[in-house]
Amino acid sequence: MAVYRARNNSNPIITTVFFDLDNTLIETRKGDSLACKKLTEELTQQHNLPYETSTKITATYLKQFRKCPDNAAYDLDTWRTTLWRKALGEKYTYLAEKIYERWLHLRYRYLAMAPDVVSMLLELRKKYCLGLITNGPSKAQWEKVEKLHIGHYFDVVLVSGDLLWEKPEAHIFHEACRILGVSSNNCIMVGDKLETDILGGLQAGLGGTVWIPISDKTRLSIDDPKPDYTIKRVTDLLPILNRRPGAPELEDSSSNASDGS
Repeated sequence: MAVYRARNNSNPIITTVFFDLDNTLIETRKGDSLACKKLTEELTQQHNLPYETSTKITATYLKQFRKCPDNAAYDLDTWRTTLWRKALGEKYTYLAEKIYERWLHLRYRYLAMAPDVVSMLLELRKKYCLGLITNGPSKAQWEKVEKLHIGHYFDVVLVSGDLLWEKPEAHIFHEACRILGVSSNNCIMVGDKLETDILGGLQAGLGGTVWIPISDKTRLSIDDPKPDYTIKRVTDLLPILNRRPGAPELEDSSSNASDGS
């Protein structure tokens, strides 16, 4: 068993790594933006819409989709097609089904887990228990897990939409620990959101938290939850956990406001 000594909780031995999904293991915001950018081009080139109109349509869809990615009153396909109808407007509503199918294909092409992230998970599985803890509606999040074929990398997958709690509530982390039969101080949480992943890990008494800033905010303010470490990309975690000779050191967020570099 590899040993990673966190900076808190009396330096526990880490045996389990919990990951967030969106914008941590997969680049959800970037992937969705790329899918809509490609659709903008296709609406103009293949369906003869003015480029400005195509841009407005895809921007409208993406804004509404991010605002409400799932609606319990509808299945996923029906809800998303409805959003496309609204974005396309009366003049182009006849394209809704075709554009939705194309968007779904493009979305999962761009959301595919990067090869180096897959390699990292395979390497980690040799030495650690792995968990995926993600906030979000059940149907939407499980669709990602299934279409991206990533469930088999993890010993437990928890989606907040299936439970009574979501990050940052400590209960969701403790439930993952219960299922795996591990103590919370032997786990670390890796994620991009201070207010859910890092705060939740701290409140749950995990052995460490690792922050991957993906927004313009890369420095901690005085009121922010303080992660134990900050890294640029999720794959920067591997050499640190393995403690290979010459491995780069994680930025210690407890001693300064890291800019992630």
